[in-house]
Amino acid sequence: MLQALRTLFKKPPVIIGIVTALMFQVIFSVIWMTAYSGVNDRTKELTVAIVNEDGELSKGIADRLAETLPFHTVANLSASEALDQLNHHQVHMVLDIPAGFNESLQTAGATAEIKYTINEANPVTIKSMMQGVSQSVTNTINKQASAQGVQTVLTASGASADQAAQAAKNLTNRVEGKTTSINPVNGMNNQMVPMMMVLASYVGAMIMGMNLQVAMGMLSSMYSRMTLFGARVVINVGSALVVSLLGSSLIVALGGQIAQGFVAFWLFQALFLCTFMFFSQFFLICFGPAGSVFNIISLSLQLVSSGAMVPRELLNSFYSGIGHYLPATYAVQGILSVQLGGPGVQSAAGSIVVVLLIAVALSLVVTLLKKGRKPAGMPSPAPANS
Repeated sequence: MLQALRTLFKKPPVIIGIVTALMFQVIFSVIWMTAYSGVNDRTKELTVAIVNEDGELSKGIADRLAETLPFHTVANLSASEALDQLNHHQVHMVLDIPAGFNESLQTAGATAEIKYTINEANPVTIKSMMQGVSQSVTNTINKQASAQGVQTVLTASGASADQAAQAAKNLTNRVEGKTTSINPVNGMNNQMVPMMMVLASYVGAMIMGMNLQVAMGMLSSMYSRMTLFGARVVINVGSALVVSLLGSSLIVALGGQIAQGFVAFWLFQALFLCTFMFFSQFFLICFGPAGSVFNIISLSLQLVSSGAMVPRELLNSFYSGIGHYLPATYAVQGILSVQLGGPGVQSAAGSIVVVLLIAVALSLVVTLLKKGRKPAGMPSPAPANS
């Protein structure tokens, strides 16, 4: 066995495999630990729209909410404008104080209702954070309403301490929160589809690209560089259509949501999968086997900066900025729209097409500039035996 070990460690593929495993640990540890550091301290980057339909009567409540909420707040939108911005992911929750809210607080036995609307076509952390905030706001307003109610009763009637205590008991839970959702998600499995699709698609594209590059090297002495590049394009496009058809079909068969229809879901996956193929193969064309290291870096960067797990608004400026140049960011945006509903898939698809065209163009330039072996001529037929 020792002899076998010595022989194996002399083989480059064994060394490359071990180094690759080490690089995965180093790259993922560095990128993920630095990307998610301080995420909880950047909640001010999330936006809550406060809509006050009760006018001056509830202005004080709206102002106090704007001061105390740990988010950026906007208060100059109508209800319809706020919902439209929520659907376009420009705000992350709409907090609506309806008309008659203050009057309900002042009416004995009545219950006032405050409305919260969230968009579930977002990273799962957005949904959980906003649900927690809605409960906290409701509890805070309840305490304020109870204190105001007790003070009103005591001032108006000069009640005793026992009567005041009973009044306080009757005045608790005067405010109820009602939470509604747009683009609702049916289960955690559907919430994780964007993350799963990006991870599976890019890793699959990486592995396919490495094997394709090896095959291209084997044929470099037989065919010209442009012939092989044309074959690469055909293989990538055809594979993207077939692989995405299988992936989309499995997601639907296993209970996945497709708000905008199966064809849109399939074709969008085919588009970003094809982009991943050309994007990852560019590093291999440019750097050879060493390009796999760049692909590991690219994979990790795209997972943290795409918004599939943590909202991009909570990342630091470096990671949120670099996400603008990586295709996974637009893949996640498009998947959320085509799978769960809402606008934005056309814009996301357009951005992915731009990345695709740049990746193809750069790969073609590098292919033309690299020196390669000239294809061998066709072997001459053997002379006939006389």
